[in-house]
Amino acid sequence: MIDGPYFVLALLGVLGCGLVAGVFCGFSTFVMRALAQLPPAQGVAAMNAINTAAVRPAFMLVFLGSAVLSAVLAVVTFVLLPDDGAVELLLGSALYLFGAFGVTIAANVPRNDALSKLEPGTPEAAAHWPTFVREWTMWNHVRMIASAAAAVSYTLALT
Repeated sequence: MIDGPYFVLALLGVLGCGLVAGVFCGFSTFVMRALAQLPPAQGVAAMNAINTAAVRPAFMLVFLGSAVLSAVLAVVTFVLLPDDGAVELLLGSALYLFGAFGVTIAANVPRNDALSKLEPGTPEAAAHWPTFVREWTMWNHVRMIASAAAAVSYTLALT
């Protein structure tokens, strides 16, 4: 079993990744379904408002903090190569950094940016909305699973 600073870092990793997984789970299971049921103009406007509201200290601290923590855990694990929990710590870090943070940057944010450039009541926005919902939600599923798996991996490092 790991202890000392590793224990604290891994425990914070469980907490951060679990919280992020919960946010992504909410979006995958009901928020995007509800937005998809709205008329396109309302759905586009609501999603743009959500994307603006998400960039606040509370969420960004957890989301970006978990990325920084995952990077720190990976680097420290590579440098020190502990006997216990190394595989789980590295796996958890990779899952969060690539599957949650990386997918956000590479897939979800570009879709959000493209959506924000559309005027909600236009035919272009109405035509784009179903594709946005489908693709954004698919990538969000990936982020949700990766964040949850990272939390599980960090938890296994604690045992």
